[in-house]
Amino acid sequence: MNNQLGVTAATDTTPKPNFWYGLPHGYLELDFNPTEEGVAELARQINGLPEEARDRADQAFRLYAMTAMLLQKQPVAVCALGMHPDGDGEASLSVLTISAFPSGGASPMRVLAGMVGGNAGGNTNNGMQPIELPVGIGFLMEQVRKTVAPGVPPEGQEGPLEGSVWQGTVAVPEPRTSSIITVQLVTSAVELADDYRSVLLGTARTLTFTNPTAEAEQGPGPVVPGSAAQAMQSDFG
Repeated sequence: MNNQLGVTAATDTTPKPNFWYGLPHGYLELDFNPTEEGVAELARQINGLPEEARDRADQAFRLYAMTAMLLQKQPVAVCALGMHPDGDGEASLSVLTISAFPSGGASPMRVLAGMVGGNAGGNTNNGMQPIELPVGIGFLMEQVRKTVAPGVPPEGQEGPLEGSVWQGTVAVPEPRTSSIITVQLVTSAVELADDYRSVLLGTARTLTFTNPTAEAEQGPGPVVPGSAAQAMQSDFG
C-alpha cells in the first residue's frame, strides 16, 4: 500500500524529501492524528475482545495514545507500533518512527559529521558513529534514558510514573533537499536492546530516495511510504 503523507518543513516553499521504506515484521503503521470517533471505536473494539487478548491490546492502546500525543508536536512522517513476544510469555512493545528534519540550508552530511566530531571525547555508548547503508553513509546513536511511563504512580510519589527506555536512532543525510531523515526505535524492553538494534538497522537499510516502482524520476514532493522497498524480517521472527 502506498499512502501519501506530508512532512513538516521549515517554510511552505521548502522542498520536501521523497523517501521509501520497508516496515519490519510485527509492526503496524499508525494514524498518529486520529479523530475522537476513531479512538472511541478502537476502545470499543478492545473492550469486546476476550480477557487475555484484551489485556495485551489495552497495553498497546495506552502506548498508542501516549505516543500519538507526543508525535503531533514533532515532524514525524511515519509511526509504527511493534508488539513481539519477549520469551517470557509477555508482549514487548516498541515504537518505530521516521522523520524528516530540514538542516536550514546547510549540508546535512557536514551537520551530522560535525556532531560525530563533537562526541569524540564523550561517552561512546551515547555518541554517534558512521555506518554504511545502501543510500550512503548514515549515523547511528543509541542511549538508555528515563521517560514518562503509562500508569498510575505509587501512592505518595510526586510527579508522573517514570521508566527506562532504549532509544536508537539512525540519521541519514538527504542532500537533494538539505534534509536529515531519521529512523528511530524506542522500547521499554531495555534488556532486548541488541535485538531492537538489529531491527533498527534493518529498517534503515530499506530506506531509499529513489522510487523503486516509478518509470521516471519524480521531483520533490510528499513522502511516499510503502512496501515497494525490499521486505525485511526482524530477529523476532
